[in-house]
Amino acid sequence: MFYPEEIVEEIRTKTDIVDLISGYVKLVKKGSSYFGLCPFHNEKSPSFSVSPGKQMYYCFGCGAGGNAITFLMEYENYTFQEALQVLAGKTGVALPKEEESKEARARADLRSALLEINKLAANYFYYQLKHPQGRSGYEYLKKRQLSDDTIRRFGLGFANKTGDDLYRYLREKGYGDGILKETGLVTIEERGTRDKFWNRVMFPIMDVNNRVIGFGGRVMGDGMPKYLNSPETRLFDKSRNLYGLNYARSSREKYLLICEGYMDVIAMHQAGFTNAVASLGTAFTLQHATLIRRYTDQVILTYDSDGAGVKAALRAIPILKEAGVGARVLDMQPYKDPDEFIKNLGAEAFRERIDRAKNSFLFEIDVLKREFNLEDPEQKTRFYNGVARKLLEFNEALERDNYIQAVSREHFINYEDLKKLVNSLGSRLGGGAGAKSQPAPSSYRDRKKEKEDGPKKSQRLLLTWLIEDPRLFDKIEGIITPDDFREDLYHKVASMVFEGHARGELNPAGILNHFINDEEQYKTVAALFHAGLKESLTNEEQKKAFSETVIKVKKNSLDEASRTAADIVQLQEIIKARSALKSLHISID
Repeated sequence: MFYPEEIVEEIRTKTDIVDLISGYVKLVKKGSSYFGLCPFHNEKSPSFSVSPGKQMYYCFGCGAGGNAITFLMEYENYTFQEALQVLAGKTGVALPKEEESKEARARADLRSALLEINKLAANYFYYQLKHPQGRSGYEYLKKRQLSDDTIRRFGLGFANKTGDDLYRYLREKGYGDGILKETGLVTIEERGTRDKFWNRVMFPIMDVNNRVIGFGGRVMGDGMPKYLNSPETRLFDKSRNLYGLNYARSSREKYLLICEGYMDVIAMHQAGFTNAVASLGTAFTLQHATLIRRYTDQVILTYDSDGAGVKAALRAIPILKEAGVGARVLDMQPYKDPDEFIKNLGAEAFRERIDRAKNSFLFEIDVLKREFNLEDPEQKTRFYNGVARKLLEFNEALERDNYIQAVSREHFINYEDLKKLVNSLGSRLGGGAGAKSQPAPSSYRDRKKEKEDGPKKSQRLLLTWLIEDPRLFDKIEGIITPDDFREDLYHKVASMVFEGHARGELNPAGILNHFINDEEQYKTVAALFHAGLKESLTNEEQKKAFSETVIKVKKNSLDEASRTAADIVQLQEIIKARSALKSLHISID
């Protein structure tokens, strides 16, 4: 739903950002700001700043920044509307009601009812586990060395041996067959009604906001299938959800641990590895990888060490790469899975294995090597050619050379020979990495990039200083206007900053709301409002830099204008203004 800007601003201004963030992060006051450990990345020294004056936060370590609304969006993974509704409830601001169609209201009501039924079912299963009828399930979990606290945290339960007791319980709660069919918890047919899950230990599956959206069940005894998941419903799509992500998303670790099953995730969390997740009885998908990318760009694959686990890792690696997520692979030998490893060798040994987890490409080479008998010259040659083909996957020459070095070192292949083989194979394949034209020398590229970035840097720095110290507007009056900020994004921000200053209410946190739907612009603008803390105008050198920056911004603006001058008169005016810049001196004393 669209909310008017004045409503959004009212909610934001009535929210005390220090009070809000203090509920998630321990903050210590230093000067006019508060500092703490960043909740968005792992750090030992506090670089996360909260400014009550600006009503904004910023991390100088990872660049995360924003206002109260965006903090909830990033930390709780809320949508803009959800974050606004939470803050509206805290501040007592009444949000306008959305005029919904009858169909939209029906869909919303159905979703709410399904969530409520799932919550009732989860509570019911948990109740059964702690009573005589759930003894076999409880004993199974205790045999797997799960504590009562862990059982409670994950809401583990038990589905009774009788085939319809959950159905009867939900009917008693007033739910009819029509909606119960939608839950995936019961099967209703002409020949009778039965529960989907019976005689199973139950694992509630939660979305990132801790709402139960489905279930997994592990059979007691030798029944099949061993593990059974809820079918696809209006709430549950197994290719778009990860078990344990509701807890793992708030971990301070920089990476997620991806494993195969419920018990692995639970055992790892119990051992202190609270960044573990698992796919839900399905192969790892691009949707899973895209979901992960919202929280981290690094994962460690902790799949079972058997053949099936190796294949699962090999399938996941290219999917993660496509989503922009880097991967390493954990070696759990001589044990099969994380749960077994931790039980036998302990959490500290598992942590050491994590630190030594293998680069995913080098893992792929190791697996490839197993297919060949290197005592046989023909097979050894085929292995080398296979390695060369894999290395051609890297389009960047420098990255490819780094991996050539790593592979030659690990597998005792002469570096020069392997490099020649890669280049030769690339040329023969035509259009391969080895056949591509060489990139320009890095020194040339760096100089060109620096030249291109110069005007942007000056505009960015001047905006930062103006936001940090509004008194500087007097120093540039008659010299700089918003139109002198030629980069589109900076021009938008400058227009809002100058307008706000003219009204006497320069409001960085409010300005940021205008960029909330574009992640890259949002991050850039958030950084503008905080970089000044590191580059304050407190000494002669910085004062001189301010004057030079103003001149650079103006000169770049005039240069741009000269390229689009409409006539000779306009061009003469631009030349005159350029000449005046040579004698311009700006004092900020």
